[in-house]
Amino acid sequence: MRKITGIYLLTISILQFSCSPKENKLGDFKLLPQPQEFEVTGVSSIAYDQTLNTEAKNGEALPIIDKDILMLDVNEGDPDLVYEIDNSLDVPAEGYTLTITDAQVHIKGKDETGLFYAFKTLEQLILDAKDQKVNLPLIQLKDYPLLAYRSVHLDVKHHLEKTEYYYKLLDKLASYKVNGIILEVEDKLKFKRQPTVASADALSIGEWKKISDYAKERHIEISPLVQGLGHASFILKHPEYMELRDSPESDWAFNPLDPKTYEVQFDLYLDAMEAFPYGKYLHVGGDEVHTTGRGSKESPLKLQLMWLDKVAQFAEEHGKTPIFWDDMPLKQADVYDPMFEKDMTQEEVDRVWKDNEHKLLEFLDIFPKNCIYMRWNYSSPQALGNIKAMQWFTDHGMEVMGATAGQTRWVLMPQEESNMENIRSFAVSSIESGLNGLLLTLWDDDSPHFELYMRGILAFAEYAWTGDKRNKEEIKSAFRQREYGYTMADDNKAFITELESPVAFWKNALLKGDQRNYLKKMEDPLKEGVIDFPDKENIGAWSLANEDRLRTAALTLSQTDSIAKKIENARSHALRNDHNLQVYEQVNKLAGFSPKILLALRDYDMAENRENIIATSTKLKELQSEFGSLRKELEQVYGKTRILSKPDNYILDQDHHVHLANQSINFDWQFYAEMLFLKKLDLELEKEIYMENADPLKK
Repeated sequence: MRKITGIYLLTISILQFSCSPKENKLGDFKLLPQPQEFEVTGVSSIAYDQTLNTEAKNGEALPIIDKDILMLDVNEGDPDLVYEIDNSLDVPAEGYTLTITDAQVHIKGKDETGLFYAFKTLEQLILDAKDQKVNLPLIQLKDYPLLAYRSVHLDVKHHLEKTEYYYKLLDKLASYKVNGIILEVEDKLKFKRQPTVASADALSIGEWKKISDYAKERHIEISPLVQGLGHASFILKHPEYMELRDSPESDWAFNPLDPKTYEVQFDLYLDAMEAFPYGKYLHVGGDEVHTTGRGSKESPLKLQLMWLDKVAQFAEEHGKTPIFWDDMPLKQADVYDPMFEKDMTQEEVDRVWKDNEHKLLEFLDIFPKNCIYMRWNYSSPQALGNIKAMQWFTDHGMEVMGATAGQTRWVLMPQEESNMENIRSFAVSSIESGLNGLLLTLWDDDSPHFELYMRGILAFAEYAWTGDKRNKEEIKSAFRQREYGYTMADDNKAFITELESPVAFWKNALLKGDQRNYLKKMEDPLKEGVIDFPDKENIGAWSLANEDRLRTAALTLSQTDSIAKKIENARSHALRNDHNLQVYEQVNKLAGFSPKILLALRDYDMAENRENIIATSTKLKELQSEFGSLRKELEQVYGKTRILSKPDNYILDQDHHVHLANQSINFDWQFYAEMLFLKKLDLELEKEIYMENADPLKK
């Protein structure tokens, strides 16, 4: 047990799994998020599998619990667990205290939510004790959040999960004390007032309402995000709405001067608020868009604020606080770039604002004051320019909230340690600035499997609740223990960060440059996008030209082989969440295919006689067949929780931001680069066979 600045860290030595609960030994308990204050003094006599006799001190209702972990009963006699709500408790809202004495658990919650979170912490303690077959620790714990609103972004615009997955996800988020969801619905809500907008596979208002009810019971409020002004392709792609386009040729943006724009958007808002009735917010989007009002003389900044004023007023009239992405006013006023320049000094930032702030002040009177301006920054929240922009809003009487990211445009899986450093930085600055909350965006643009977002989500849960008390490696260890069991907590069981490098290489391994997202836009993707193949009239030239690519391929293949063994070992040792490990296993297999076939193509390039050419050609054909099996297995694993294909009648939009997941009705988009490569390989091998048959000297 270590004590650092008054906070006790629960880092007790790990026991062997064979320990008996009757042995007076202390297990390894890793809570997440880590409580603000706690002290462990020994081992209680309370067994992990003991049914606890409960007493509500003032008749409080029992919070929703996980009955597979926490076994409770109400009997006469001395209680094992006493709980109450105490509004005078010296902690902020949602705070609680939890004390385990030798034979009794005492819980006090500041409010209903605090009581619920105390039970979630108790469940983590019991699960760790159960995993290690030890008794509960003697512990005194005081806990509360440093950010009041801790919300994650659920983006369903390109695909839905199976409905049962959302319920399990809500249980998980609640267990880690996440209390909000911003749900970006796009066309996955079966709109009543504008039914054309809805995809055929959309969930009904009633189905989303049931999910909202379930979340509310677990102290999570779901607020809808209905994209507006820009990002409107899911609406404006339909012929019925083309007249509302800002530019007739583009399905991207509404015309903010057309009254029918607001009729449509308000109808969508009304349906969304009915489906998600408990959220205090209505996120109206508004990012990444310049409008002209069909060629009007108004500036894009004024048009944006005119639109924002109308939708913000509508939200307020319906009891919701509007949230607006703040990037466009800042871009249009030329103060945007410093937010992403980490090396700019305060003097340099102030100079940019001095030269350009008047462009914002000119329209200050029409900036809605009831709106939350959401300052999203996924790469440099600590930049002085970012801090300056947030301060500008607050200095002028407007509320601001940050948005960080656990997934941006990374393909196949999140990178940069699940963006942990930037999540930490924005959480810390939000806490220090006294802001109300923080959003963790989880974009579906390139659509990795949702299970791959979990490490970033848990890191966010830690930083937003606790602040910066544990380093990244400690949080990763806690993540592994919570998600897989204490048997996975050691650093030698880690593999996720190691997998990032093979995935980064995989993205464009078979392509000319950074092309994966752009293949569908090409006139001739085989020629423009896929790498050139060997010329058998010039043996070895291709390998020489691709020397760096092949060197990286060999290293990557070695990495994926090593990671495969680690994942196999993890699956044999993990106590739960095997499906999560299966998803990582499939990612590793897909990442390993590209280097494998590149190295086979090198052997084909270097083959000097007919026998070697036949042998290397055969190997390439075997890998073609192997890819078919690989894809089938990946889809089978992904499909356990995820709906992989869009409806047959789905209309793809113009794909302005080249979202991979928007580029095919079925799951082809995930493998399009490999499919093109293998098609080109077919042509190469057919050409070689033709040349063999046509040239008698080669026979």
